[in-house]
Amino acid sequence: MRKLWLIFSQAVTVGVAVLFVVATFKPEWLARPPHRWLPLQGGAPAVTLPVTTTTAPAPPTQALSQAAQRASPAVVSVTSNKGGASAQRQNDPWLDFFFGRRGAQQPPAQTGFGSGVIVSESGYLLTNNHVVAEADAITVRLSDGREAQATLIGTDPDTDLAVLKINLDRLPSVTLGQMEQLHVGDAVLAIGNPFNFGQTVTSGIVSALGRSGLGLSTFENFIQTDAAINPGNSGGALVDASGNLVGINTAIYSRSGGNLGIGFAIPIDVAHQVMDALVRDGQVTRGWIGVQLRELNPDFVEAFKLPVSEGVLITGVLQGGPAAAAQMKPGDVVVAVAGAPVRTVAQLLRAVAALPPGQHATLAVQRGNDRLDVPVEVGRRPRQEALDE
Repeated sequence: MRKLWLIFSQAVTVGVAVLFVVATFKPEWLARPPHRWLPLQGGAPAVTLPVTTTTAPAPPTQALSQAAQRASPAVVSVTSNKGGASAQRQNDPWLDFFFGRRGAQQPPAQTGFGSGVIVSESGYLLTNNHVVAEADAITVRLSDGREAQATLIGTDPDTDLAVLKINLDRLPSVTLGQMEQLHVGDAVLAIGNPFNFGQTVTSGIVSALGRSGLGLSTFENFIQTDAAINPGNSGGALVDASGNLVGINTAIYSRSGGNLGIGFAIPIDVAHQVMDALVRDGQVTRGWIGVQLRELNPDFVEAFKLPVSEGVLITGVLQGGPAAAAQMKPGDVVVAVAGAPVRTVAQLLRAVAALPPGQHATLAVQRGNDRLDVPVEVGRRPRQEALDE
């Protein structure tokens, strides 16, 4: 018995020694084989949950580069000189001698930089009103290096748009896109002249559509994008993945003046309508009823026990205006214009602006517990400058 125990202990000692040597010099011999799912013995095979294995497509960089190549030639840099004398004229001794200005201090010219988009081979350009407002001279520089003095065809401060015209041969032009084909998440490119560095292309997506209430202009219906837009991009192009113009870049949200990924562009359908009116008539004609508006909030509804929760509150009525002539009053809530429901100030402004001046339209109004249909003779909206006075 003792002899057997001695043999067992010696065998265990030798086994442990062998295991130690293998673990030290050949650890892979001791690795466990990978686990495999096997059918259950005597039953159905193991259930495997469905997993999507399709690889997400890579960003269409080639398509975007083709879109940039297609649209970029039509995007221009816009330089506006506002007031004073240019630096060249200020330092011209001949002008000082002949016009008696020697020693006189001329006010320096204010130079602004922005962007524009050629939308017609005949030379019409779209840009922002704030880029060219009060400019004495406007210079347009094309991507091929050519320059031309631009004529201001007209401006529309209510949408912050302006139309210019240049006279050059072989002008490139951009193709206008369709807003109904633009969706949140679509890839877009912003092309412009940020910080006067020269033409620059940035990419992003459509972050939102129909943005309003930003206080940037009277009629707001912006495209929001995270494509980098910086000062100098104003008036530039927002194009889709096919290189079609879908918006005119106009503003950014920023705490520092630089890009934070929140930019806004005027939709091309709005810009096209404004351009057509400015080229045809020199101004944009819109309907107007002469009221001050604000959003209807739950506190007002509760305080006045209104039976409606949606609409636009009238806070003021301009004396002598169309609404005053129709006996509308502060406290009235407009719930529909010409049969179309309105829920926000932006919707009401757009609905009234679309009405032809001189014609009658019916406004559905909630006055306390009474629902009224008020006929209003639509007036012509004054220019923004007159409304600001």
